[in-house]
Amino acid sequence: MEIKEISELENKSYWISKINEADWRAAQFLVQLLESGNFYDHCGSTSKLFLLFNNLDLISFCTYAEKDEIPETNLTPWIGFVYTFPQFRGKRRIGILIDHIYHLAKNEGFKNIYISTDQPGLYENFGFTFKEKLKDRWDGETLVYKRPIY
Repeated sequence: MEIKEISELENKSYWISKINEADWRAAQFLVQLLESGNFYDHCGSTSKLFLLFNNLDLISFCTYAEKDEIPETNLTPWIGFVYTFPQFRGKRRIGILIDHIYHLAKNEGFKNIYISTDQPGLYENFGFTFKEKLKDRWDGETLVYKRPIY
């Protein structure tokens, strides 16, 4: 398995098409952001999209972003657009990407990383603890989790 940031890959359109195969509405939104050139406007200028893959099989993906779905917050950086394809679930594959981002954030001097979700109990398995409920940009409620960086 390999981890690459999408801009490092030769056939970016192939990998975007693989993301688009995800059975998740947010993945299609991510594809729209990438294809329209609005990814950095939405996520922040230093944001990155990481892919975990094996040969030509996309296993998981997520962003390491300045901002996520919470408007008007000073919390940063975020892990967002977290997805693992069904055939790879239950094997902690997304944890490989989360650990990769943890180390990037640590090297950049951050004290915490954040994740927003509607799935309680999932990210505690990866070192996150519940921080608070906040409103997302669509006026829905989301759970915000924090992982301290040591």
